[in-house]
Amino acid sequence: MSHSAQPSPHKPGILVGLKAEAKFIRQVFPRAAIAASGATRAGAQREAARLAACGADCLLSFGLAAGLDPALPAGTLIVPDKVSAWGTLYNTDPTLRHILGAGQTGVNGGALLHSDTVVLNAADKATLFAESQCKALDMESGFLARVADEAGLPFAVLRVVCDPATRSLPAIAGTVLSPDGGLKIGALLGSLLRHPGQIPGLIKLGQDAGRARSAMQQFLTKQQTFPAFTQLIG
Repeated sequence: MSHSAQPSPHKPGILVGLKAEAKFIRQVFPRAAIAASGATRAGAQREAARLAACGADCLLSFGLAAGLDPALPAGTLIVPDKVSAWGTLYNTDPTLRHILGAGQTGVNGGALLHSDTVVLNAADKATLFAESQCKALDMESGFLARVADEAGLPFAVLRVVCDPATRSLPAIAGTVLSPDGGLKIGALLGSLLRHPGQIPGLIKLGQDAGRARSAMQQFLTKQQTFPAFTQLIG
């Protein structure tokens, strides 16, 4: 179900996965309500509901995504027209999509898949792509979409592919995130000491994350030259 955007959205509630993403987005949206899920189902559900109740006039999902379409490398920007979650397709708001850059060169549309769990294996990503034809997946946008639908708020998503569809992540990537969106440093170091074979994969993940952050930063810098985007910032 879709909802028309208010004429002048300027009080966004923004959901991200990690503290680092929240810190980055805060630089662009200094007055917005911003919450990090900690990349957990419970965190995403809780923070999406909190954002919907905080007086925001629209809801936005920003951050990294796992690639599902093998044609999309790390750093690919996605402004989806739909979010697929729990068997339901939620339409993103067309006005907000336009403000976030839909249709611009290098920005992909299509559908984004919500996942309640971290998907680490390339074979699992391939299966999800075959089943859904979604471009990428994240762990926040489904909860934001459902809450927006229930609250009658427009919502949209801007995500950037971090780990490409053809790359499997080390097991450590799914276990070291803390509930507040940070990293469990002790768990990280302990896992690497026990299983040092994960280090090359972790380095590749860091490189991909760097490409993704750089692509998002450059894109948002460009978006700030457009009046509609600066109005959304408030």
